[in-house]
Amino acid sequence: MKKSIINICMFIVITIFLLFTSSCNKNKTITTRNDYMNKKIELVINGKTLDVTWENNESINDLKAHINDSLTISMHKYGGFEQVGSLGFKLKNNDTKIKTNPGDIVLYSSNQIVLFYGSNSWSYTKLGHINLSENELKELLGNNDINITINLK
Repeated sequence: MKKSIINICMFIVITIFLLFTSSCNKNKTITTRNDYMNKKIELVINGKTLDVTWENNESINDLKAHINDSLTISMHKYGGFEQVGSLGFKLKNNDTKIKTNPGDIVLYSSNQIVLFYGSNSWSYTKLGHINLSENELKELLGNNDINITINLK
């Protein structure tokens, strides 16, 4: 008899605990990978939101999952035709030898993002394309090191 009373008491305590903890979490939003996949990526340079056509690939999906809401990257001029910046983490890639064009956004070495204002041939994973003219891109990217911000909207 004593053992069954203890079991009933334990059952009541556990039930109350579960009810309490589930009600405490009621208003919390759990963010899943699918929540990020439904968001759009926005690229901002010098306070200007750019028109970008993003690829639909695993690298983009991985990028969305890594950045949560916003990511700022310090970019540095390189080679007279690109800006390169470290993501601070690695992304899934599908590198293939491609010839880039002005406006292309690519992933290099799984952990660097590259914005082109000129052309190059190398093994990259294409992430997107900035829809600006070559002159506009040179003006935006070709003069100084920049910071870019990638937002999820």
